Amino acid sequence: MKKKSTNMKSARPAMSPLLRALTYSRAAREPMIDAMLLHCYAALDAFHRGHGSQPLFMTLCRHMLVAEELCQLGHAPEFEDDIMFAHEALVELDSHHSADGVWTLDADQHARLCTALAVFAEQLEDATLEHIAQAEARMVTQSLVASSMRSGIGRVEAVSSAG
Repeated sequence: MKKKSTNMKSARPAMSPLLRALTYSRAAREPMIDAMLLHCYAALDAFHRGHGSQPLFMTLCRHMLVAEELCQLGHAPEFEDDIMFAHEALVELDSHHSADGVWTLDADQHARLCTALAVFAEQLEDATLEHIAQAEARMVTQSLVASSMRSGIGRVEAVSSAG
């Protein structure tokens, strides 16, 4: 009787040599990092000038969540408080917008977001593309979970009030 050997798969997914080389290549990372930071700083500038919008708000929120995830992956974890202060500034911005319809930052909110974006820039410079992709994937997963929880809560409330 022939004994079959079991292949032990590694915990890490297989990656092609070309993709692995690109993951660690500075030349491949720079355009992506520059685009991410350009979106962030353009959004921040728009808010600072009083020309913010919901899409720009969402851009800053998503990137601050990626920065938070990069902290969890070990990139500038000592600056996690700065990322949390930026989240608070974004919550204040959203509340302010809800109250008076204006998408603008005060000086303190602007300063907190500038600090957090400087941390994010350092994180992106330090992180591999693999870590950046992991952070973005975690951010998307958390956003989907939060969204489904909100929609689930809405359905539960609707069913409760109908019954």
